[in-house]
Amino acid sequence: MNLFSRSLLFSGIIITAALCAIPALGANNDSNTEQVTLGVDFNEETHMVFMREEEKLARDVYITLGDMYPDAIVFSNIDDAEQQHTTTVKDKLAKYNIDDPNTDDTVGAFTGADYGWYFTEKYNLLVGLGEAGELDALYVGAFIEELDMLDIVQCPKVIIDTHKKIKDSSDCGLNYTDNSDLQSMLESLLEGSKNHLRSYVGNIEAVKGECSYEAQVLTQLEVDTILGRVGECTYGDE
Repeated sequence: MNLFSRSLLFSGIIITAALCAIPALGANNDSNTEQVTLGVDFNEETHMVFMREEEKLARDVYITLGDMYPDAIVFSNIDDAEQQHTTTVKDKLAKYNIDDPNTDDTVGAFTGADYGWYFTEKYNLLVGLGEAGELDALYVGAFIEELDMLDIVQCPKVIIDTHKKIKDSSDCGLNYTDNSDLQSMLESLLEGSKNHLRSYVGNIEAVKGECSYEAQVLTQLEVDTILGRVGECTYGDE
């Protein structure tokens, strides 16, 4: 299904992360060594702020799609986990004395000064795509998890476009930070997204057949590695 590729939901995304073989952590950019409160630099702070609302985006979309398709219990199961994820990031922001960008917990409300507009746009677009049918909604879920993994590991393009101090995809995320506290949090979020992707793909392939799911954001090798089936499937463009 190429619906999401054709729609270019997140136009300009550069997919370079090798999520299943993460490079050595702590490859800090020496040009961004200025420290802020409690040993977190500007890049790490910015990424945490972004991830707080990205995890809320996942929660909110899944709550909405779960209301649309109450028999698809995968949404209600995973939205509970996404609530835990966004709370985890919120607690980490508090630990480092960083203001929480989310001042309204209403589903579909994104209030961050830098990225609220971005997540509002994505929420509306993703929910709109999910309205086409239950299978489309499952693909939306899988898309979100692939994108979330990319954004956990490296710097999202919208951050690069917003902040002059952050120049490329290596300047924030799991591949950037040498803070072991943040590494642990991001690794946990990454593992959660892998599990969620497996759940969505399982539901998709229960309808479409084994090996029918094709990567939407990550490379096919990355997705197949997460699914534990490297070399077992062939796809339409092979």
